[in-house]
Amino acid sequence: MTDSEPLPPIPLKSFALFFDLDGTLAGIEKRPEWVSIPNDIKQALMELLSLTGGAVALVSGRALEELDALCAPLKCPAAGVHGAERRDARGHIHRTELSPALMATLGTELNVAIAAYPGCHVEGKGMAYALHYRQAEAYADEILALAETFTQRYPELALQPGKCVVELKPRGVDKGAAIHAFMHEAPFAGRTPLFIGDDLTDEAGFSQVNALDGVSIKVGPGETTARYHLDDVGQVHQWLLSLAKQQESQSIKTIISVGEDL
Repeated sequence: MTDSEPLPPIPLKSFALFFDLDGTLAGIEKRPEWVSIPNDIKQALMELLSLTGGAVALVSGRALEELDALCAPLKCPAAGVHGAERRDARGHIHRTELSPALMATLGTELNVAIAAYPGCHVEGKGMAYALHYRQAEAYADEILALAETFTQRYPELALQPGKCVVELKPRGVDKGAAIHAFMHEAPFAGRTPLFIGDDLTDEAGFSQVNALDGVSIKVGPGETTARYHLDDVGQVHQWLLSLAKQQESQSIKTIISVGEDL
């Protein structure tokens, strides 16, 4: 990671943009349902979607339904539940699902087990479960150990630690695989990828982008494979707004220049 190096120029006509949500586009809250994205940031994302010809995607641990609700009226390509569900640019949904019987069993067993840790709670994501302990961080080790026992009992599961959360997801899916899939489809294919995220869950995405000689950006402190750095969500917002404004200004100048040549 390079803390002091400024972000490189991002010519949008040749870039594909991938964004994490919590801790990147929106601040972290004690409960996931308390999170919101400022209207000017949603507007900037819509402008970037237009300026890139549709090559903007969200890559998040949240389900697609939540992403659409948080970003409305923006609706763009997206990978939810760390890539277990993915909506491509044509609107087609691709899913890697656990069996309904296993999901039902997990829901029952996890809720019984987590009751021993006050302040912690289970979030069902349709094809994964998240064990949250942001309001009871003293139980971090216990929650991680609990999640590990489930991956040992059920080989279909993979463990994904994050900020004050441990997730149990289908084995073989991650944000890097989701970005890889997008980069083999229009309108992302042939472009330089950029991915910005803040958490351990984003490291697979950074590695994939680095392998494609793209731009990987880590938000906040912590060891990372990302090549660039922004301090916090506020800096992300400033960069996004300036990027959208700069590119829009360049487009207007191009139109004026072409008009003068006619």
